[in-house]
Amino acid sequence: MFDYIIVGGGSAGCVLAARLSEDPDTTVALLEAGPADKSVFIHCPAGLAVIAKNGDANWKFETAVQPGLNGRRGYQPRGKVLGGSSSINAMIYIRGQREDYDHWAAEGNPGWSYDEVLPYFKKAEDNARGADVFHGRGGPLHVQDLTSPNDLGPVFIEAGRQAGFKHNPDFNGADQEGVGVYQVTHKNGERFSAAKGYLTSNLDRPNLRVFTGAHTTRILLERKRAVGVEFVQDGQTMQLRANKEVLLCAGALQSPQILMLSGIGPHKHLLEKGIAPLHDLPGVGQNLHDHIDIVQVVNAPHLKQTFGISLTGIANVIKGIFEWRGKRTGLLTTNFAEAGGFIKSQPQERTPDLQLHFAIAKLVDHGRTTVLGHGYSCHVCLLRPVSRGSVQLASKDPFAAPLIDPNFLGARDDVERLVRGFKIMRHLLQQPALASQGGKEIAASAQAVGDFQIEQFIRDHADTVYHPVGTCRMGKGDLDVVDHELRVHGIQGLRVVDASIMPRVVSGNTNAPTIMIAEKAADMIRAAPTA
Repeated sequence: MFDYIIVGGGSAGCVLAARLSEDPDTTVALLEAGPADKSVFIHCPAGLAVIAKNGDANWKFETAVQPGLNGRRGYQPRGKVLGGSSSINAMIYIRGQREDYDHWAAEGNPGWSYDEVLPYFKKAEDNARGADVFHGRGGPLHVQDLTSPNDLGPVFIEAGRQAGFKHNPDFNGADQEGVGVYQVTHKNGERFSAAKGYLTSNLDRPNLRVFTGAHTTRILLERKRAVGVEFVQDGQTMQLRANKEVLLCAGALQSPQILMLSGIGPHKHLLEKGIAPLHDLPGVGQNLHDHIDIVQVVNAPHLKQTFGISLTGIANVIKGIFEWRGKRTGLLTTNFAEAGGFIKSQPQERTPDLQLHFAIAKLVDHGRTTVLGHGYSCHVCLLRPVSRGSVQLASKDPFAAPLIDPNFLGARDDVERLVRGFKIMRHLLQQPALASQGGKEIAASAQAVGDFQIEQFIRDHADTVYHPVGTCRMGKGDLDVVDHELRVHGIQGLRVVDASIMPRVVSGNTNAPTIMIAEKAADMIRAAPTA
């Protein structure tokens, strides 16, 4: 019996476990389906390239066949480890735009405007640059500039300036627009995940118990109240009971799955899957959307400072291993996507609707395809897609992957913006600063010249940039799942706290906003009256 049971040890779950267990009289259980975060490939920043292909720390989901992607299935990596996706991501610290949160509030979610959530971003943050009106110092999450940056990052920024974009030294400051380097969740040359920031130093608390390898199968309900959780660990089915609340933090793909496995969701869909409907909530699993992304790859054989498979590249990595092990500096401290920017697909846009990630390697199919030689890549993703999809149950088997259908490029507006974005990205990469490096766009994209050809290249190659949200949407509408305090509509003692509650995806990477959501939720949970 615990006061709070947290399902999911990812970014949000780690925050809640740490914050709620600060009170020694409050007991907290945290359930994580994956292992503890002990792998060197997690703590070494460049290890994310290995995790993308292998390892037990990644759910490695796939989407349903996507008509908008010419019948392909997309790849959906998600963290299956303490720290969740913050243990396997590219560590970029981005909050999004003021307008994102003001839009949430305007849709009927009091307390979620930018001015109201900024204090929680600052509370979470320990920014090496210091504290100011936009940034915090002394919080659990360490944020800093890369300590051993690659020298191609400044070249990209200069190319951006030559293309007409301003240099922005702080994407999380007063204005997001421009090109620059990304700050990252690093410390002392290592990844600084939510687990490392919030959980690791608190594991000795007697009122906090962490269960790893614990796969949640359902939430236990009694008369429209969540009273506990059932899970399987080491082949045994067990249950925990909650005195106060169950907090679902399994992410945008698995929080709706667990709700539906528990009988909470669309009545007809549950019946079709052989699950007794205990609470009809039609919005569960709806509103799935994600940042669709397309990559241009450039061959540059002589740029040996990039990651690549060659004799020099292998020697550089071996040298980097010894440097990282000895000093926690060097090549392997990279997050690959070291620089980037936020730009407009057309001048009349009020705020940037595209994001760039400039990577110091040739990335094909999420880095899962082995590519010989050296070069670099640039991503452009659509920040505010119109297309909406869903997460449904493939079966009532709790160990079966959910049916993930983001409906990528289902809306014509998304296609047109991404075509414009691809052309802008290509124009930037052709500026003198980068052109002088002697690179050459690979044939697969170089052959796409006109708008129709570019669209077909996008449909043949685009995929997620790893930011699914919205499937347990916050709001007051018929298809909303939680209220503004993240309480599941119609169920007592149950909240959803993760990226699934976002009414609309933020304009940027989603890890920092998810941590903010959990920081705010912790305060709301502690302020809740005892039932």
